[in-house]
Amino acid sequence: MIIKDVPEKMLAAQVIEFNKPYKIHTIDTPTALSPYDLLLKTKVASLCHTDGMVSAGIMGTKLPCTASHEGCGEVVALGSSVADFRVGDRVMAGLPKHRCGHCADCLGPEELKHYCPNIKGHVGVTLDGAFAEYMVVDARESSRIPEGVSYETAAPLACAGTTIWGGLVRAGLKAGETVALVGAGGGLGHLGCQFAKAMGLQVVGIDARDEGLDLAKTSGAQIVIDARGGKEKVVEEVRKVTNGLGVDSALTISDAPDAAALACAITKMHGTMVQIAQPPDVSIPFAELIFRDVRVHGSLIAPRYEAQRMLDFVAENKITVKTNPFFGLQEIPNLVELAHSGKMAGKGVVIVDEDEIRKEKERRQVS
Repeated sequence: MIIKDVPEKMLAAQVIEFNKPYKIHTIDTPTALSPYDLLLKTKVASLCHTDGMVSAGIMGTKLPCTASHEGCGEVVALGSSVADFRVGDRVMAGLPKHRCGHCADCLGPEELKHYCPNIKGHVGVTLDGAFAEYMVVDARESSRIPEGVSYETAAPLACAGTTIWGGLVRAGLKAGETVALVGAGGGLGHLGCQFAKAMGLQVVGIDARDEGLDLAKTSGAQIVIDARGGKEKVVEEVRKVTNGLGVDSALTISDAPDAAALACAITKMHGTMVQIAQPPDVSIPFAELIFRDVRVHGSLIAPRYEAQRMLDFVAENKITVKTNPFFGLQEIPNLVELAHSGKMAGKGVVIVDEDEIRKEKERRQVS
């Protein structure tokens, strides 16, 4: 399908060369859509830890590539086979794009479809992403944003939200049980604290930064523990609040070298540790796995139906995202600088369509 009535050129921030700053320049606006594609006018895009991995060449990205896999916007054009979206819909971009449809994962349970090994790619990781005025996403992987959720909230949920939500789902906990988040005061962690508390879980937030500890506490963690006290101290503190057993499940969000080992150590025997962080190596003492039977479960984002459940949950429970907004794509270098400083609490976002976000805020103030 050929796209009409959009500008021929657009501003974008692209990875042009690995280990170099983004190039912010004018490029061609996408001019064609595959049958299941959506063209979004980007409203807000967000910076994620994985963006640094893309820039470093770790993800095998072909260059040039428009950055950011956390984005949302308004539908301005649809592929010929799209049936469940309309022009004007507010959409959170799905990361996967063009699954093969015939592999074991595509034909298997819904919760595994996004693991398709033959997928064309992922938006903002191996395919052009959200740091642009327009972006193309797969309608089959994207989600409608509920009325009660702003664009500024929705953009970070595209990856940070779906990732921590998917981890909590895989933990398989029931209301009243205890979950620990190792790295509770970051972009994913502060969302995880809110999600878990709203699910009726007891939340232990662990972080190694003052900013992170403060954010974990304000985000709903009932117990907050400073990881700088060392592994033995953290384990002692966790056992004090869990009748000596440890938490029912721990989610490892921090990519610190000893984070996974700490998460297993605070998990009860036969409990589950969900590995979300992506350090080069995950190191766990054998005793945790063999003598204590701690099970380790990897977790990659969440399938579309869980992403929609998450968005509806956010609206129903009034979940908030701690954002650090930067206005305009030209401000991305300042956002990256803040992110690399280690002082950022929450998520850094770029307001791409400043007029629309201003109007959205005005409408919400009136209502």
